[in-house]
Amino acid sequence: MKIAVSVSLGSDARDHEAVVQILGEQVTIRREGTNGDIKLAQKKMTEYDGKVDALGVGGTDLYLRVENRFYKLHGSWKMIKNVKQTPVVDGNGLKTTLESRLAEFLEEHIELEKKEKRVLITSAVDRYGMAKSFVEAGFDTIMGDFIFALGIPIKIRTLRGVRKLARIFLPVIGRLPLSMIYPTGEKQLQNKPRHEKLFNWATIIAGDFHYIRRYAPLDLSGKIIVTNTTTLDDMKFLKERGVTHVITSTPVLNGRTFGTNALEAGITAAANKGRPLTDEELLQIIDREKLRPTLSKL
Repeated sequence: MKIAVSVSLGSDARDHEAVVQILGEQVTIRREGTNGDIKLAQKKMTEYDGKVDALGVGGTDLYLRVENRFYKLHGSWKMIKNVKQTPVVDGNGLKTTLESRLAEFLEEHIELEKKEKRVLITSAVDRYGMAKSFVEAGFDTIMGDFIFALGIPIKIRTLRGVRKLARIFLPVIGRLPLSMIYPTGEKQLQNKPRHEKLFNWATIIAGDFHYIRRYAPLDLSGKIIVTNTTTLDDMKFLKERGVTHVITSTPVLNGRTFGTNALEAGITAAANKGRPLTDEELLQIIDREKLRPTLSKL
């Protein structure tokens, strides 16, 4: 049995474990939240090094990847500074490969009129593959990186705009404390509705679920959510607000989805190469194992 552990800066209320079959191997995938405590996350990573088959960095990223450029989030690297043996992934591989098929999957399963193809992506630098899939499929897209992450009321409409934002701002943003960039710990469970006009404009709300949950208005009637890492409580939250469909980029395992970092760690453990996998290797495994997004009708 292979073991993959995702150590997350998120709340331990979202912890989960599942045993899955990947590449003919049984793999235990386990998420362990640290409630925003980066020292505890570092301690867990150090203890697991050499004792498990793969590690995932959750609740943050090691890099933000925009096309083929990688922008380092320096604060995240404190978590893994003592890891010397076990391969570590942060989910960027699956965000680039599996999530690049989300718009196609949505159109296969939900019929939309042209006027309904309006998508709000909370942060495109964090889910560039997802953003690219919607733009290339012809959706009217607003990317809210400035709005949600920086509090600046600037809408991005093009992938070129995202790439320009990344080149100018990410080298600086990557050196900020993680708490200024991304909701961690208990903040992931809080809801402070903002930017209601943007949510109302969109038919589809896409991106990291923590941003969606934190800023979603009370009324999401008729909306489609495209995201990842949803618990049963998250699905209840969305249903109560009127959401009709939820698409998650990774499969449901034992009643809920894992983050991309956790699933990628599971795949890495099963592949048994002792290193993170390339995009090409991940795509081959995704197709071989028939890993597909999951559609839930609420």
